[in-house]
Amino acid sequence: MAHEHDFQALSVQRLPAIVAAAPKAELHLHIEGTLEPEMAFAIGRRNGVPLPFPDPAAMRRAYDFRDLQSFLDVYYAAAAVLLHERDFYDLAWAYLVRAKADNVVRAEIFFDPQTHTSRGVPFETVVGGLSRAVDDARARLGLSAGLIMCFLRHLSERDAFETLEQALPFRSRFVGIGLDSGERGNPPEKFRNVFARCRSLGLHTVAHAGEEGPPSSIVGALDALAAERIDHGVRCLEDRVLVDRLVRQRVPLTVCPFSNVRLRVFDRLADHNLPALLAAGLRASVNSDDPAYFGGYVGDNLRGVLSALPLGAADAYRLLRNSLESSFLEPSAVVAHVARLDEVFAAG
Repeated sequence: MAHEHDFQALSVQRLPAIVAAAPKAELHLHIEGTLEPEMAFAIGRRNGVPLPFPDPAAMRRAYDFRDLQSFLDVYYAAAAVLLHERDFYDLAWAYLVRAKADNVVRAEIFFDPQTHTSRGVPFETVVGGLSRAVDDARARLGLSAGLIMCFLRHLSERDAFETLEQALPFRSRFVGIGLDSGERGNPPEKFRNVFARCRSLGLHTVAHAGEEGPPSSIVGALDALAAERIDHGVRCLEDRVLVDRLVRQRVPLTVCPFSNVRLRVFDRLADHNLPALLAAGLRASVNSDDPAYFGGYVGDNLRGVLSALPLGAADAYRLLRNSLESSFLEPSAVVAHVARLDEVFAAG
């Protein structure tokens, strides 16, 4: 396999095209966050569910978020149009087609069942539509995808356990569990027991931490939840001991640059600490989070950071290889995708 120093001579002008053509994994993507305004209105009309905006353009104008909660308010309002298996299929299929265009070879997709079951939508409806789209993506697009069921951290652990019980008959349809929603006031330790139960079922574990929350939130996700990946994690640099641990244990950080700017973690993309994360030896990758709301899908995020930040070919290669090696794919598939990544960069 190649190494980053092999690509130092690649031209800056060619790099965006090389990155676009390269295989990549997306590991931090909320399927509800791919609900574009036009689709939200189309599904809303189909289901007779009005949105609190006169039209898609007005909905987009509401995307001037102050923080995570101001985003979640719009996010949950839009998700209310999703009622039937067809809706969840259409949503996931639209994302997967976009991902294929970005040369995503593996997508690990978060879904929030509590957002829907709390509205009376059966768990089976949600997972049925999503998993059918995942199956079709494998058969029709050659794109591997897995579902990760997330618990909403602003709700109780008891609610998470109830959701897990609903999910167990469909255990084969998702590969892991995660923790998302508002980080403030909802530490990882709150979900220690339900994560232990999920690990006993053989599920992979990931958790949002270190976005709005301090480095201690990342420590909690590692210690209390045994999280295999940290979603976001950008505030880890505030704690040198934590950084050393993350490097030593090779814990992936699924970084979402556009999201971090839109939610005011950083003022500008040029201020993002992605170069510092890579320089520290952290296993960072680039992902899109909630692309319908934050201004771009994974290809857009990669183009954005390469344009705004002092990142070269070696950094781009490392970000892409990190994404592949941090996925929950079988090792043989990872090796094959990394070999293809090497070919694309070597061809320059």
